[in-house]
Amino acid sequence: MFGEHELKTQFIKIADKKIHLLEDKGGVVRYRRDELEKIIKSNGEKLKILPSPAVGYGVRLLMVKFREPVVVPPHDSLRGFIEAPVEIDVKVGELSIDHFIVGKEKYALYGTLEAGVICRYHVSPFHVEEPESLGVAELIISNPSSEWKSLEKIIIPIKGSSMYYTKERAYYPLIIVTLKNHVPEVNNTGKPPKEGLNAVGDRLPLPDFLMRW
Repeated sequence: MFGEHELKTQFIKIADKKIHLLEDKGGVVRYRRDELEKIIKSNGEKLKILPSPAVGYGVRLLMVKFREPVVVPPHDSLRGFIEAPVEIDVKVGELSIDHFIVGKEKYALYGTLEAGVICRYHVSPFHVEEPESLGVAELIISNPSSEWKSLEKIIIPIKGSSMYYTKERAYYPLIIVTLKNHVPEVNNTGKPPKEGLNAVGDRLPLPDFLMRW
């Protein structure tokens, strides 16, 4: 699924979407997805299918609500995973020829009606082990305070975020959440959550986002 594909006649399935490549005369390959069709002159270059942050219509934040709130003791931390929506970018060379959303697309208001912003929205269980979903984010939830802390959702800065992938799965960078002063601090580290992953984009951190609501 993710990675490079020969420009030759084949079907490529990505979640609920299907890409159809069809070789034609004159070294031409027809690219089809849903109602979209493009003609590619093949020169030996491969088609690249890459994960992209779930920014939808240009949002900069992803809100993931935990199906069950997570409770962390004082001076302790918890490491785990959440399922996260991703989008798909299709390239030849460095040119993006297609970009689409997989699965259901949901949005929510983060903040107040007067000062809030629209963000991508998803509901996920908190997994102790890596889930077998298309998109995954690994979290470290740290509680350096002297009080028990509960967390019901996380707001992740994703606009401009790097991404990582294997053939079967897409990963957001490692996310660190620090619970202090009643305002959780979220750090998109830009770093891969584990070794052996392919990278999309530069490893630029998006640090120090304060969850005020």
